[in-house]
Amino acid sequence: MLTNVHVKNLALIEESEITLKSGFNVLTGETGAGKSIIIGSINYCLGAKADKEVIRDGAEYALVELTFETSDEKILAVIDEMDIPMEDRGVLVLTRRIMPGRSVFKINGETVTAKTMKELATYLIDIHGQHEHQSLLSVKRQRDLLDDFAGQPLAIALSKAGQLYKEYSAVNEEIETFSMDEGKREREISLARYEVEEIEAANLVVGEEEELRSKYSKLQNAKKIMDNVSRAMDLLDGNGSIVDNLGYAVREINTAAGYDDELEAISEHIADAEQVVADVCRELKNYASDFSFEGEEFDELEERIDIINKLSLKYGDGIEKILAYASERRAELEKLEDSENYLNTLKKKKEALFGEYLEICGELHRLRKNEATRLSKDITESLEQLNFLKVSFDIRVIETENYTSMGNDEVSFDISLNPGEKMRPVSEVASGGELSRIMLALKTVLAKRDHIETLIFDEIDTGISGITAWQVAKKMGQLSSSHQIICITHLPQIAAMADGHFMIEKMEKAGKTVTDIYGLDDNEKINEVARLLGSNNLSDAACNNAKELISEAESIKEDFKVK
Repeated sequence: MLTNVHVKNLALIEESEITLKSGFNVLTGETGAGKSIIIGSINYCLGAKADKEVIRDGAEYALVELTFETSDEKILAVIDEMDIPMEDRGVLVLTRRIMPGRSVFKINGETVTAKTMKELATYLIDIHGQHEHQSLLSVKRQRDLLDDFAGQPLAIALSKAGQLYKEYSAVNEEIETFSMDEGKREREISLARYEVEEIEAANLVVGEEEELRSKYSKLQNAKKIMDNVSRAMDLLDGNGSIVDNLGYAVREINTAAGYDDELEAISEHIADAEQVVADVCRELKNYASDFSFEGEEFDELEERIDIINKLSLKYGDGIEKILAYASERRAELEKLEDSENYLNTLKKKKEALFGEYLEICGELHRLRKNEATRLSKDITESLEQLNFLKVSFDIRVIETENYTSMGNDEVSFDISLNPGEKMRPVSEVASGGELSRIMLALKTVLAKRDHIETLIFDEIDTGISGITAWQVAKKMGQLSSSHQIICITHLPQIAAMADGHFMIEKMEKAGKTVTDIYGLDDNEKINEVARLLGSNNLSDAACNNAKELISEAESIKEDFKVK
């Protein structure tokens, strides 16, 4: 779950930090106070696009830090697979520093990519934004929601379908490539044969390039090398050289050592030094006598390197890539020269793959149909609890001729909101408020199957009031018995259900507008619920009304715990 949110220099927030509870967390505040900034900051940390405009005026950077704690073994296994460091098992600190032109993401102090942060976020938190319910209007999203509900068996079948579709598409593409007129085929054969023959004629050997360049460099710098070696030999073994001087020094130290035993070790060391220098002189003389420069050899090396360079420009950087290209072209040449048989082989493979693909599509359809029946029943029950009276909900799974990596099913969420009305797609029937409740019903049902511990709802209560608002509050309270819920709301019914209530306020500080967030104690929560009930004057009657609402909410939550 998300235990802590720390935000600094982001939009109107100078610096704020909140510690969240495990159950139902509610954020309230006046319109325009900056409630969406909090959810926005969480999204930014988890990889959402952010430009320099989100940085508070006058600040060099914006910072968001989220702390998660989890003991779910499946989530921990995913974290281990992603090779994310954890000094404290189950504790994750995610940070994003937003600077003009760039951002730095870190997990437990280790820098990661935005992609890694987004991937990890999918296992930790599910954020339902103000307009996400509109995604219910998408046929693709409806299919994805059904597939999420179906779980592992369907996920396995989907993986098989994706792989078969990929292989089938590749074979189909290859058939199109080799299905060409005779003139084009002959031109392709001619080009492939020329390229293969050109590479084969070079008789390339893996590793020879490095050896050639080393020899070429040596011969190219032959004069410099011999000049340096000659000067070194003169210094070591010429007139007044190191060798002569070392010999004199050895004799002097040996004589002195005859009078003082303490000089024996020094005598040995200088004798060793004389021997080392003598060995170096000998090796240099051998090197100089063996060194030769043949102009013909140099020309041959230059010509060979030039051949390799030209082939590298045409077929790949380096001998290994050139030879690999030749191998590929040789295989293509064989196929082109025997294109009729090869095409027949490809067509048989295509037919076999499509047969396997159709089988897996059939399995996907069967699984989706079965799960659609179960999900429809669960959603209908959930919708009834959200004050949809006499609602009918059905998920249709229709086989089509549109074959994709996801199979060939089209999924439609159909609903009838009133008795006697025929079932119609959700997109044709539901209003914004109704879509919000349908999405909440879906989230409630799907939450039973996933391992995501934290759910965020950003004003999911839009367009509802009265008894419906109370039913939504109860549904979210029920959901919070098994998940951590964070909800931005303007409804007193939902606020009354909170285990942790946080106030968002906008104020003036040192001549600048600042948004702050802080936790409310029990009395402050009563006052805020009273305000949400529409009372500008916090009279005893208004506060008593708020207390009653909170007390009823507490009673309902206790019932959920018992169940």
